[in-house]
Amino acid sequence: MKRWFMRVGWRHLVGLGAVAFSLFPIVFVISAALNPLGTLSSTELLPTGATFRNAAQLFEKTEFGHWYLNSIVIAGTASVASMFLSLLAAYAFSRMRFAGRRVGLLALLLIQMFPQFLLIVTIFLIFTDISDFWPSVGFNTWWGLVLLYLGGALGVNTWLMKGFLDTVPKELDESARMDGASHVQVFFRIVLPLVTPILAVVGLLAFIGTINEFLMANVFLKDPQSKTLAVGLYGLVAGERNNNFGLFCVGSLLTAIPTVALFQFLQRYIVSGLTSGAVKG
Repeated sequence: MKRWFMRVGWRHLVGLGAVAFSLFPIVFVISAALNPLGTLSSTELLPTGATFRNAAQLFEKTEFGHWYLNSIVIAGTASVASMFLSLLAAYAFSRMRFAGRRVGLLALLLIQMFPQFLLIVTIFLIFTDISDFWPSVGFNTWWGLVLLYLGGALGVNTWLMKGFLDTVPKELDESARMDGASHVQVFFRIVLPLVTPILAVVGLLAFIGTINEFLMANVFLKDPQSKTLAVGLYGLVAGERNNNFGLFCVGSLLTAIPTVALFQFLQRYIVSGLTSGAVKG
């Protein structure tokens, strides 16, 4: 027994310790969500008198339904658009040779070193004028925030996709062009099925980053019904952290559902996307 523990058993012990350490905050949040008092000071690791009262109050006292819908639509639209724009740019940088190609790649990398929030004053002034002339894409709107997020769509994602596209043999493109295919046909019918894994990764990262984004959304969304989950949930604990902690934990658990569901959906593409794409090609 001692010999087994020295060779293998200690690894299981370390693994169990790591699992317990990672599950502790999740169990604490679930306990706080089920805590009938709904306060931080009364929360225990194992709740007593567990109830769904906090969940009911979350929907009754707040605009959580609107926040949830806003986050799903904004994050979904922004992530898909960002992924598509990055793929177009990556395809051009990977497959075409033109003046300023290297400078453009370096510029994208350099721009990403400066956070978008540094431009918040300038962007705010621009959107002030936009809201006056085109209210549908101004403050407190879905499409205004989507446009704001798309301002930083190109960058690291373009570099990731370009690196992946460079591994796809160019002979496939040349063979398709010999058969009379255009750049658009090569892009959608040949290249796109082969880059499914990187699309899944970039789409997932973009969705997570957008649905959790707080700083920009907090500045541009002030109407209670137009807020996203990050902004709305922050408002619950900004002034009365102790009293609304249970509501905040319920909202946090519900916020994780779209991300987990998307990961489960994209997992098979990440694992088998390259193989299936190669067969289709």
